[in-house]
Amino acid sequence: MNKQQMNIIGVMLACALAFSGYVIFKDRGPAASVEEAGHHEEKNGEHHDDGIVRFSEEQVARSGITVLTADARQIDSFIRMPGQIALNEDRTAHVTPRASGAVEKVEANLGQVVKKGDLLAVIASSDVAGQRAALATAEQRRTLAQSAYSTEKTLWEEKIGARQDYLKAEQELQEAEVAVQAARQSLQALGAGAGSAAGASNRLHVHSPFDGMVVEKHIVLGEVVGADTRVFTVSDLSRVWADVVVPSRDLEIVRVGTDAVIRSIASNTTAPGKVSFVSALIGEASRSAKARVVLDNPGLAWRPGLAVNVDIVTGSAQVPVAVAREALQTVEGRQVVYKRVAEGFVAQPVATGRSDERFVEIVSGLQPGERYAASGSFGVKAEQGKGEAGHHD
Repeated sequence: MNKQQMNIIGVMLACALAFSGYVIFKDRGPAASVEEAGHHEEKNGEHHDDGIVRFSEEQVARSGITVLTADARQIDSFIRMPGQIALNEDRTAHVTPRASGAVEKVEANLGQVVKKGDLLAVIASSDVAGQRAALATAEQRRTLAQSAYSTEKTLWEEKIGARQDYLKAEQELQEAEVAVQAARQSLQALGAGAGSAAGASNRLHVHSPFDGMVVEKHIVLGEVVGADTRVFTVSDLSRVWADVVVPSRDLEIVRVGTDAVIRSIASNTTAPGKVSFVSALIGEASRSAKARVVLDNPGLAWRPGLAVNVDIVTGSAQVPVAVAREALQTVEGRQVVYKRVAEGFVAQPVATGRSDERFVEIVSGLQPGERYAASGSFGVKAEQGKGEAGHHD
């Protein structure tokens, strides 16, 4: 056998082997594909053609899904406006010494909670010393006038002295009484007390006018302060104001007495309140007016300067079925709520009605008492999308 014949035989063997391989793999290919697909379905096992997204109770808890019950709710309609927490100016005092002098003692610190009458500071004042001297002089004159009056009265009653001298002594006693009262009132006006001047000093005690917190402090030991210097600002923070910017188009809606809800921008804190004031003036530049909402602040969570949203309630209604706002998802252009069933969740198409910040009315699609996925419902939607993608592949 020559070399050419050997080459021909080799080519024929190669062709035979290639054909045999084609036949073998052709026969095994579909079976292998079916087997692999079946294995894939057995491995996932979470999504079926019945539309149920499988979730056990353990998986629900692990995924952070909150399951709530659709029930009746009060839906409040509102308009939202920007605002800021401010001090209650009706309960904020700018404390002044009311007499100039040098600071000898500072008892209160910034942020300190004080009670009515608590000592804030002590000031040595020449004005107080002068007023106490005036009181002492007036009291001494009154003593002399009292003695002279008693003497002249006795002489007149015994027909020894003249009635004119008696009347003059009586007048001088009355004038001395008036001088004492004036000196005491001057000391009271300074906040230095109204007792006798005997043994009194030039010290002026500055007290808190009511219960509150020291929100400003402008006084240090040893400095000289004037009579009108604002040494402390004390504010009662148990009630604060929310100043609201109201566009002119909404002034017909925002009225005194209207209910409002204050919402912190920095957190999820909310508080109810009522509109207590609406300005009669509109700003030329902003074309808006100022309104005010008074709200209780028992835990001091509403700090002056905090930016807030103010929802002015325009109406409210009781609806038979409502769900949490975060429960609504959009699937293939339709709004759905993932209804809880025994095996997991089902995407239930719904029609919605009125809504507020937290809840949405369900007009059709859910019945009262049915359970649904609220927070975390996006995770159910994502799992449903995975199943549909695997089904199409």
